Amino acid sequence: MYRHILLLIIFSFFIHFCNAQIVNVESLRRASDTSKWSGSASLDIGLIKNTNSIFRITNRLRLQYNTEKNLYLFINDINLQRIEDNSFVNRGIQHLRYNLKIRERIKLEAFAQSQYDAISDIKFRGLLGAGPRFKLSKNKNYRYYLGTLIMYEYEEASDNSIAVLGDFRGSTYFSFSMYPLENLSIVSTTYYQPLLKRLADFRISNETSIAIKVLENLAFKTTLNYNFDASPIIGIPKTQYELTNGIVFTFD
Repeated sequence: MYRHILLLIIFSFFIHFCNAQIVNVESLRRASDTSKWSGSASLDIGLIKNTNSIFRITNRLRLQYNTEKNLYLFINDINLQRIEDNSFVNRGIQHLRYNLKIRERIKLEAFAQSQYDAISDIKFRGLLGAGPRFKLSKNKNYRYYLGTLIMYEYEEASDNSIAVLGDFRGSTYFSFSMYPLENLSIVSTTYYQPLLKRLADFRISNETSIAIKVLENLAFKTTLNYNFDASPIIGIPKTQYELTNGIVFTFD
């Protein structure tokens, strides 16, 4: 078991060394009813178009531990991005999440997240949130979930002249995971996150991934991300999108 974890961590750092927003937890969460470790390491290459054309390399590490009533999930997402002909810049997310099973279809989840993003001019964004998660389907090949959370958001812009923000947001998401074939999976999650004191300030995001298993623990994945922020940091567009292709190594 520990050998598998060590190999996964070495693989993750090897990718990052060689290649020197809202995180979608659903695409990284693995359903399991047994007590065990699981995880994955992925490498994505993509082209982003917002105010500039951006070439991106992403290394993502996920570790999850499941018991009958508890789930612990850690995500480390590191990006290197090249804007036009300029030098590479960094973007990263660290995410920790805990789920407690209340009933067969209801879980209570809590999370903490830190984020930095030079592309979106975010020096630091910290999130703390909690709320219920509802399982809408029992079919193991077609799973549907609804989550309703409250979170506190703290944000510092790279431009020191912009005021530090700290407020409460709602976070509602709908997610589905489909496994129509043994070697094919489709996972999609849509988030709606309004500022509670001003509902006109909201964010909508969607991430949809299609993965095709090529080996027992190796898959090819294509992911489309769409993000809309009604009140972004000054100079940043309201709409951003990206399409990436990559490989994912998993273990159970």
